[in-house]
Amino acid sequence: MLDYEALSSELLRALRGKRSQAAFSRRLGYRSNVVRTWENGHRFPTAARLLQAARRVGVEPRTALGRFLSGDPKWLSELDPASAEGVQQLLVDLRGSQKILDVAQRAQRSRYATARWLSGAAEPRVPDFLRLIESCSLRVLDFIACFADPSALPSVAGAWARLEDARAVAFELPWSHAVLRALELASYRKLRAHRPGFIAAQLRIPVEEEQRCLALLERSGQIRKRRGKYVAGQPLTVDTRANPGAGRKLVSFWAQTGVERLSSGSRGLFSYNLFTVSERDLVRLRELHLAYFRELRAIVAQSEPAERVVVANVQLFGLDE
Repeated sequence: MLDYEALSSELLRALRGKRSQAAFSRRLGYRSNVVRTWENGHRFPTAARLLQAARRVGVEPRTALGRFLSGDPKWLSELDPASAEGVQQLLVDLRGSQKILDVAQRAQRSRYATARWLSGAAEPRVPDFLRLIESCSLRVLDFIACFADPSALPSVAGAWARLEDARAVAFELPWSHAVLRALELASYRKLRAHRPGFIAAQLRIPVEEEQRCLALLERSGQIRKRRGKYVAGQPLTVDTRANPGAGRKLVSFWAQTGVERLSSGSRGLFSYNLFTVSERDLVRLRELHLAYFRELRAIVAQSEPAERVVVANVQLFGLDE
């Protein structure tokens, strides 16, 4: 569980850099040394003030959020993201169609407060802003990385290192992520001991691929053996957008896997629709796809018991692109 108050203080400290607290306070337009109270955790600025502070030290929020978000959302060019309206739209974008109650429960905040933040009736302070980002997207570490180096923030340095290791493993052996998920299956957990080839049969991959993936996952610290079976560590949302080239290769791998399963007669859902559409409605369709994927992730995060390992391969592209 992240300590969001400590993380907020560390993020503000990282933005301050080598400036004194008093000098940074003056740079932000305050007469008193308000930055000291932020970094001490006595009180915190709003999310909008955080983004304004980032802008004052040369980290443009629009550029940073462009790296964090998918599909270049229209609102990002129309609203100042370092405003109360921009913060609200960011949260609405990340929330998608998720229920407010579900967002509130994951953020460990009241439904009333969460509803006010999402509606713009109130502005979240930085710790609650970060809680909402994690609750809606499961990617708060990637958000932090757009503004500061997570490895330099004590409260998340370890988690960031594990996430980076997970990305490296996913790039090196794409099937490793599926093998990792297979360890969560109820059928695997019922085994008295690890049975070589069991996971390979679940995923329809060679036993040798299963063995390579398990070895790499164990070396990277993502799994360990306990009572004769492998168990996964803390679940991670491995987003690959930080490395576009490697990310494209990974997406291509799973797209090709889909083609192979389609060709072999898989009962999966494979469909396509070829059409003409206006530029404006293409933007709407992209936003709809992103909202669908966020909703999918929210359902997956709460789904029990784990009975199947599934790939959702969503594609939308213009043939002239």
